[in-house]
Amino acid sequence: MPGLLTLAITAPIIGAIALMLVPNRDGSKDGLIRNLALAISLVTFAVTLVLWAGFDPALTTAQSPFQFVERASWIPAFGIEYYVGIDGLSLMLLVLTGFLTPLALLSGWQSIEKKVKEFSIFMLLLEASMLGVFSALDVFLFYIFWDFVLIPMYFLIGIWGYDQRIYAAVKFILYTMAGSVLMLVAIIALSWLHQTQTGEYSFDLLKLYELQISTDAQYWLFLAFTIAFIIKVPLFPFHTWLPDAHVQAPTPGSVILAGVMLKMGGYGLIRLAFPLFPEAAWLFAPLLAALSVIAIVYGALVAMVQPDMKKLVAYSSVSHMGFVVLGIAAFNMQGVQGASYQMLAHGVSTGALFCIVGMLSDRRHTRQISEFGGLKSLMPRFTAVALIITLSSIGLPGMNGFIGEFLIMLGAFKWDPRFVVIAALGVILSAVYMLWMFQRVFYGKVTNDHNHGLPDLSLREWVILGPLAAAAIGMGVAPNLFLKPMEPAVQLIVDRVQSRKPSDDVRADAVLPKWIKPAPRLPLPPKPKPDPSKPQDLSRPQDPKTSRPELLVSEVVR
Repeated sequence: MPGLLTLAITAPIIGAIALMLVPNRDGSKDGLIRNLALAISLVTFAVTLVLWAGFDPALTTAQSPFQFVERASWIPAFGIEYYVGIDGLSLMLLVLTGFLTPLALLSGWQSIEKKVKEFSIFMLLLEASMLGVFSALDVFLFYIFWDFVLIPMYFLIGIWGYDQRIYAAVKFILYTMAGSVLMLVAIIALSWLHQTQTGEYSFDLLKLYELQISTDAQYWLFLAFTIAFIIKVPLFPFHTWLPDAHVQAPTPGSVILAGVMLKMGGYGLIRLAFPLFPEAAWLFAPLLAALSVIAIVYGALVAMVQPDMKKLVAYSSVSHMGFVVLGIAAFNMQGVQGASYQMLAHGVSTGALFCIVGMLSDRRHTRQISEFGGLKSLMPRFTAVALIITLSSIGLPGMNGFIGEFLIMLGAFKWDPRFVVIAALGVILSAVYMLWMFQRVFYGKVTNDHNHGLPDLSLREWVILGPLAAAAIGMGVAPNLFLKPMEPAVQLIVDRVQSRKPSDDVRADAVLPKWIKPAPRLPLPPKPKPDPSKPQDLSRPQDPKTSRPELLVSEVVR
């Protein structure tokens, strides 16, 4: 259906404009505005489901990799177009965005009491810009959507956040803008390279894929793109903005930040950084993998000692997103499929965890783990749903978190097993900090009198957590429902990058200490060529120094 993808992007924008026209200075129409914003987000979600229903993975080919393509000239002098389309990878992220946005709006139904109109407008604009990021096929358009995401999130944190919201908002904008500037320079450089090779400027992603870029230029351009993306992921050591942003953001902001915005970084690595600069990507892949396993273990260890539930979940995001980057660094079919699936699973599980923390905070106005205990006897339904989400977060087999982590570790093991050995520690630690938090909050005796009388799940909270719990189970039981649409798109991207892989495979040896590296194998001496002028005496014993059988035995011993 023509125009369907544009409808998905523009519906929230049209809705935001409509909300601007509703007079609400005295707050008397807060209820109407909340309902309108929710209705608009549900319409957008419905459009993403229609896109999913109309998407045919069999039509994804090297000649036509995208579907629902829409194209119109925008700034022809520089070859800039409104050019959007989706493949299986971007489709799943569109559906995730459409799914989480109405739930995020519902999570702030009672906690957001001031400036409801402005809050709803910013949430809808945020949704539109994220949908644009996952749909854009013009790199300049991609950058416009990428940067526009920062504006509504900045105000969501800075206006509706907690005590240190201004500090967190400024830190968020400074970190992400720094990476965005580097990416903008690299985008301009790509267009200039296209002009020098073809005589015209272009930001068409498919045309930029075909550019002949020198290895040295690839290094610098890859770094510019990758730094922007790993700041957004975020990857160690660029992660320090995330815990502050999560802790200070309101619950709806945290749900969208963890559920969708972090995935923009992983999506950028898969869609842009690796396919555009494959030679540089293979050179820097071991470094990315090393940083990812550091993030996995470091994030888990720091999460384990957090007294604040929201900060614990924030650091768990650092650890879980480290798995995503590890799968991308391996860049084989299993690794990239696992990374793509893990982004979806993490969006569901961590979005649900932030909703759970927000619900407890709304009841008690505290997020300190020590303030709770024994809630199972007071809130049995809430406890049951929280247990499902906790198990999905730690990757229990049969839940959504298991599929992604398993595929990632399988792909990384095929590439270099040493990274998997370290990453596996993060899986164990995630079970430790999540189950320990669950035990302290929900089990034991009720030791704090303020917890007596806490209500169980309301209808609104059931509507929020029910779909999230169902998605966590459904993704674990029927993963092919999500993997199959992504498979052809991932295969095309992996084939492109693998075709430019250097003959000497660069693995962990580039970044790990020498004592971890295996001893190098010595090359065999060349087999001497027989002299045709001299007849060979087959009865004469062969020289052991030049005998090929002896050399093969020595090779086995060595």
